[in-house]
Amino acid sequence: MDAWEPRPVPSVTPETEPFWSAAADGRLLVRECPDCGLVYHYPSALCPDCFADAEWREASGAGTVYSFAVQRHLGYWPEDDLPVVFAYVELKEGPRMVTNVVGCRPEDVEVGIPVEARFVPTDEGGIGVPVFVPTEP
Repeated sequence: MDAWEPRPVPSVTPETEPFWSAAADGRLLVRECPDCGLVYHYPSALCPDCFADAEWREASGAGTVYSFAVQRHLGYWPEDDLPVVFAYVELKEGPRMVTNVVGCRPEDVEVGIPVEARFVPTDEGGIGVPVFVPTEP
């Protein structure tokens, strides 16, 4: 895949750096709470249910499209890459994440189709961006 730029590159904080770094290595991380067992994404350090310190866990990268929208005009997105599919993907491990579905025509995206994570490199060292591509059921 081409580099992510000229799209905006995610802001990296000390709390999120392991997530972006793993994505640069082709791995998708989620957080898991050792106290209550909740698996979640956005990579915040504290469990949103019980506020315990959560741990990083590698996810399979498999999921299904939970919801999506097709954006045909977007000022900051490269014109050659429009339209773009923004989606909530429900990961096999349970949490949902906002992402892009790529590698297919927007007309082929449907709620419930299986997808798998891929990772787009950036020019910023150590940052990869997870996107999803449709897979065979």
